[in-house]
Amino acid sequence: MQDDIEKALTVLKNGGIILYPTDTVWGIGCDASNAEAVKKIYELKQREETKSMLVLVDNPDRILRHVKEVPEMAWQLIELNDKPMTIIYPGAVNLAKNLVSPDGTIGIRVANDEFCQKLISRLNRPLVSTSANISGKPSPGIFHEIAEEIKDGVDYVVSWRQDDLATASPSSIIKLGLNGEIEIIRK
Repeated sequence: MQDDIEKALTVLKNGGIILYPTDTVWGIGCDASNAEAVKKIYELKQREETKSMLVLVDNPDRILRHVKEVPEMAWQLIELNDKPMTIIYPGAVNLAKNLVSPDGTIGIRVANDEFCQKLISRLNRPLVSTSANISGKPSPGIFHEIAEEIKDGVDYVVSWRQDDLATASPSSIIKLGLNGEIEIIRK
């Protein structure tokens, strides 16, 4: 795992994109503060830039660096939830502008995967995480279902957990407002 982290870090710090395992499905990622790297992911996925992507952080405290004001409900959800959950927050800051939704929101998930936590901690920035597929195509459940076009389109493919055959599911997605509004986007 350590060798993968070192190689992925080099790629990320140089504006590249990686294919990596998460606590949900395999993801395509980059430094979430690098607009050019974010653009590469949109191009690879053939995805419109108006469809925002989520970011991963290694611990809940990092959310404060990327959201103007965290709704109180978010802390309770993070503490009580036992499954991967992405929360969409209003008032995104300190992220690539082409990553933030047109309404100023950003989806953030606290990674519960050792590889992701260590990589994000070392990068000291959030990591873009979007499913490893062309937009509109099914999300691959395991590494071997990822299209060659995706594997060939990234700058580094992480070896860690490529042989894992446990099919994962995407995270739940909940959108929170500052006045207590809650919208369930995906269960």
